[in-house]
Amino acid sequence: MRRLLRHPVRLVPLVFLVAILIGTGLLMLRPMTVEHQRPPFMTALFTAASAISVTGLTVTDTPNYWSASGLVLITVLTQLGGLGILTGAALVILTVSRRLGLHNRMLVQAETAEYGPGDVRRLLLRIAATVFACELAMTVIVTGRLWLAYDEPFWQALWHGAFHSIQAFNNSGFSLYPDGLLTFARDSWICLPMSVGGIIGGLGFPALFEAAREWRRPGRWGVATKLTIWGSAALMVVGVAALLAAEWDNPQTVGRYDVPGKVLATFAQIALARTGGFEVVSTDLLREESYLLLIWLMFIGGGSASTAGGIKVSTFFLLAFVIWAEVRGEPDVTVGHRRIATASQRHAVAVALLSLAIVAAGTTAMIVMTDKLPFYAALFEVTSAFSTTGLSVGVLSSLSDGGQLLLTVLMYVGRIGPLTFGSAIALNTRHRLYRYPEEQPIVG
Repeated sequence: MRRLLRHPVRLVPLVFLVAILIGTGLLMLRPMTVEHQRPPFMTALFTAASAISVTGLTVTDTPNYWSASGLVLITVLTQLGGLGILTGAALVILTVSRRLGLHNRMLVQAETAEYGPGDVRRLLLRIAATVFACELAMTVIVTGRLWLAYDEPFWQALWHGAFHSIQAFNNSGFSLYPDGLLTFARDSWICLPMSVGGIIGGLGFPALFEAAREWRRPGRWGVATKLTIWGSAALMVVGVAALLAAEWDNPQTVGRYDVPGKVLATFAQIALARTGGFEVVSTDLLREESYLLLIWLMFIGGGSASTAGGIKVSTFFLLAFVIWAEVRGEPDVTVGHRRIATASQRHAVAVALLSLAIVAAGTTAMIVMTDKLPFYAALFEVTSAFSTTGLSVGVLSSLSDGGQLLLTVLMYVGRIGPLTFGSAIALNTRHRLYRYPEEQPIVG
């Protein structure tokens, strides 16, 4: 235990694992299901892991399987998972005692990995205010639309609005409608708030706060913020254009809509595909090229220190700059007149390669476990789980317990990050007092 406390980053995987197990135990209580029957352990474990990891994958018909108590618990687990277990605990401590000790600040710093201990208290208050303000604004808009335009009773509209707003902002894909958001694919009053909330939640608080503080002078943004903001915008533009081109005349997806409907549905799907997980376009009816596009977007994910998963936008574009510098023969990697530290480059390469290895191994294992599952479906499901996105091609309910357990592990590893997981299982951190002679092996 002393070793864990000496290296707080090692507590992150443990805390998330404990939270998943507690959530599993609570979901296995009889009042959590509609029929008041104890759900299978694997179903409860998968759902708890999906909520804590803010993924949204489900092996059940969520609104018809879980009772009101179960759905409230899923909402709470999603909110905790989005904020971060340690961040949420620190907020409670801060609220109750009005102070936050150095030890708790170090734990939160280990989870956010962006701020020093002296900034944690202010950071927590800003995070809480931002999260609840965004979720409240989304809830008001969506509730009003459901109440006035779809004739849902007010309290039902409020519950549906709050549930989906929390899910969207935390980039989780649980839905109270059996077909996700397909019914609202051409409703801008539903799609746009959900999409904007997912985008804001997926940018990450460091980039979001800096961009809001220096919105008049984006040239002053740090490298991480520039990579995240401009990179996310580029991915949105390219993603929408590519999905429109692929599905424009597909009558089973957006081909049957008018031009504004095509653009709205495609925009919402791309905005929520990178880690949001809501289905605005029928995923199982997409063309093969669209699957490849969504797989890449899911793998990239959102911003650092956000509710999003994936290797992160900044990692992807930093690697692009590394490649560009190497192609040009530049001695340094520069972004916006700033030289990128070698340690950051190594970190980006490690994250990308570890993530690729995990997805490749997971896809292979999924195909071995399920003989009838096509390669593209296995790759899609594994990438969705690892990137904590929540999109599915509709095969989850037919998976064996082994396949569900595999996706559960992938959601867990994807939420805490491959490097954090690797650091946690490493027995020692060595600091050498010497260096070996340098050599340059042939590469390529």
